[in-house]
Amino acid sequence: MKVTAFNGSARKNGNTAILISHVVRELEKEGIETEVFQLAGKKIHGCIACFKCFEKMDRKCWGRKDVVNECIEKMLDSDGIILGSPTYFANISSEMKALIDRTGMVAKVNGDLFRRKVGAAVVAVRRGGAIHAFNSLNHFFFISQMIVPGSSYWNIGIGREIGEVQEDDEGIQTMKTLGQNMAWLLNKINR
Repeated sequence: MKVTAFNGSARKNGNTAILISHVVRELEKEGIETEVFQLAGKKIHGCIACFKCFEKMDRKCWGRKDVVNECIEKMLDSDGIILGSPTYFANISSEMKALIDRTGMVAKVNGDLFRRKVGAAVVAVRRGGAIHAFNSLNHFFFISQMIVPGSSYWNIGIGREIGEVQEDDEGIQTMKTLGQNMAWLLNKINR
């Protein structure tokens, strides 16, 4: 089994990455292969509504030449997908939004490619707006017919400066519980 986590933060090793790492460690303890894919520093653009994915139906996005098709392949090769984002103005980062819009469209027009995969959202926040960001990520999973495990609280961690999220004991425990629940669910589904 494999889980790929996509870090939608502009800071490659910031608070979102730290939170994802706690989830990933729990998955690895259960023998699940993991990969963390950083969107930071990569070219990624929003959907241009060219509808080439509707015409070609070949599991690819044709509107832009950037990292999205690589991400689609990683998602297809995974049993579980983690989407992580910082909270920007009460929502997800523009990079994560572009990833969701384009991978989601390609998946939909090709027969719901991510159906029954396990999906988990991870959100870093300074103060407010995390629930809206968390919902934005979960909407992708739900419309993709994915299965979403819960945790001991909403999957958020609080911190502004890099590393501050480590001081959020409840947030860290939430990530660990999320990783444990995701591993349990993956093991049940893939028996």
